[in-house]
Amino acid sequence: MNDTTFAYMLPLSKTKALVEYTMFSKEILTDAVYEAELKSYVENILHLKEYQVIEKEFGVIPMTNRKFSFYESGHRYNIGTAGGQTKASSGYTFQFIQKQSQLIVDCLIQGTSLMKIPSIPKRFRFYDDTLLHILYHRKLQGKDVFSRMFEKNEPLQVLKFLDNESTLREELKIISTLPTLPFLKSALKQL
Repeated sequence: MNDTTFAYMLPLSKTKALVEYTMFSKEILTDAVYEAELKSYVENILHLKEYQVIEKEFGVIPMTNRKFSFYESGHRYNIGTAGGQTKASSGYTFQFIQKQSQLIVDCLIQGTSLMKIPSIPKRFRFYDDTLLHILYHRKLQGKDVFSRMFEKNEPLQVLKFLDNESTLREELKIISTLPTLPFLKSALKQL
């Protein structure tokens, strides 16, 4: 497969875990392919031969730089993916929903307008747009980009960057470890 894929395991207890397989692609695979990839990860990477699948979930996350609106006329507010809380370049949503939910609760408790909730800083949208361009046009393999990012930087700094919580100085350090020419060309197309 030439698309960017990854799998991970999130422990829920000593005997239970969430295991996810994700792929950045224009195509949706058949159920059989997803099952095979998950089985391969569980058996070959996690080294589990005896396990039981309790629940299954399937979803398609929009990997897009389209701007989703938090507020809609008629005093309706969108949360989650519909409210722009999915990180365009990674599909990660959970942490962003938690932050947005806390901000909503804080505003409600303080009696302030939800319109005061800040939007995602523009520089992070720019980074996402640049990486999406690279992945979509296959200028670099996602595996190579993410592997290099984690190999050349402290993992906690990378996670802070991916969570949109890094400082400009930290971001420049991470960006400097990525292949210059493809990122520069893609960044210029975003301006």
